[in-house]
Amino acid sequence: MFTTTIINPAAQRAFQMIGAVFSKALMVAGLILIVGLIGVQAVHGEVTGVLKQLLAPAGVNSDASPELGGDAMAASMTANTLSPQMQSALQFVSRRYRVAGEALQPVFEAAQTAGRDLHLDPLLIIAVIGVESRFNPFSQSVYGAQGLMQVVPRFHIDKLPEQATAADFLDPVINVRVGATALRQFIARSGSLEEGLQQFGGAANDPEQRYAAKVLAEKSRLEQVATAGNKV
Repeated sequence: MFTTTIINPAAQRAFQMIGAVFSKALMVAGLILIVGLIGVQAVHGEVTGVLKQLLAPAGVNSDASPELGGDAMAASMTANTLSPQMQSALQFVSRRYRVAGEALQPVFEAAQTAGRDLHLDPLLIIAVIGVESRFNPFSQSVYGAQGLMQVVPRFHIDKLPEQATAADFLDPVINVRVGATALRQFIARSGSLEEGLQQFGGAANDPEQRYAAKVLAEKSRLEQVATAGNKV
């Protein structure tokens, strides 16, 4: 037996009003939640953007796509990759001169790049560095020659890249580039490797060419290492 309950019309309207208010409250709460989520996403995006800018290496566009095409990836990897010969020479130099390999890496990369651009054997550049400064980038002679390749600033200021100053002669990469450029010019003017080396070393008047012999002996050792796979 079922009992039928009769709801007072006033009560029914009250329930309808309560239902309507409750529905509106749910809608408002939903809107607040959506706006909140959008705000969180916006803040997250801002924070992520700031972090990317702070953590990105210098000179790297943090907004660039992280995925490189095959050619771009190969170019990126090849740009700062040493040849097997140069890598073997680096390991040998690191042991011989007791210089950390990590510190030598940009020096060898600069020598490899300068050698390619200037049509010089990069091992010749490395040999000059070994003779001139023993891989001390802050070396300075009594004549004012500075850096890895002992470049005299007043004679080679024209070889600095744009925006660089005389203080940049102590920058290892710039010093290697400037020194290699000067060496290339001396060789071209003199017409021979030995004479060019003598002029570079400030010993053009030495008939025995001892400076050139010293550099070429160092280069020969490096070539042996590169050929033997760093077994020397």
